[in-house]
Amino acid sequence: MRCLNSCFVLVTLLAATAVAHAQNQLSTVTCDFDSGQQLAAEYQPYAINLKKPLFGPQIPSGKVWAPGGKPITLFANTPVEIGGQQLKVGAYTVFVIPSPKLWTLVISRSTDTSGKYDESMDLVRVPMESGELPSPEAHLNIAFAHVGPNQCSLRLEVATVGSDVVFTRK
Repeated sequence: MRCLNSCFVLVTLLAATAVAHAQNQLSTVTCDFDSGQQLAAEYQPYAINLKKPLFGPQIPSGKVWAPGGKPITLFANTPVEIGGQQLKVGAYTVFVIPSPKLWTLVISRSTDTSGKYDESMDLVRVPMESGELPSPEAHLNIAFAHVGPNQCSLRLEVATVGSDVVFTRK
């Protein structure tokens, strides 16, 4: 019996460790332009409870938000433009300001991925095109899609909201 209890405790600890490790995994999405030039975004997966209101405890409405407690990290190995602002080759942190009607993408020159937001480091704030998804998403999904020559749309989907914004390679 003692061996059985010890095995149960060991299996429980291993399962809890695996779940904690999986929750700390970052996801990466990319947009490939010509000749190895690309944008990449790295983010912390974030789950929501579809049975609870989206805005409030799960996602702050009208406030700067780092999904999963960490800002999205944007890597550009080619110059791009967004919202009239030129981004040089480099790394940036990205936050969003969600609201029921309009989401705003905030690109910061900071590379601090602790989740701390410093408005003085903002490069650009860009309103995102937003719409209702055909079916609810229980996890934050982030993806790039080509929408034109030298253009990639960064899309965020969560619950019933889909928002996107276009980056143009310069």
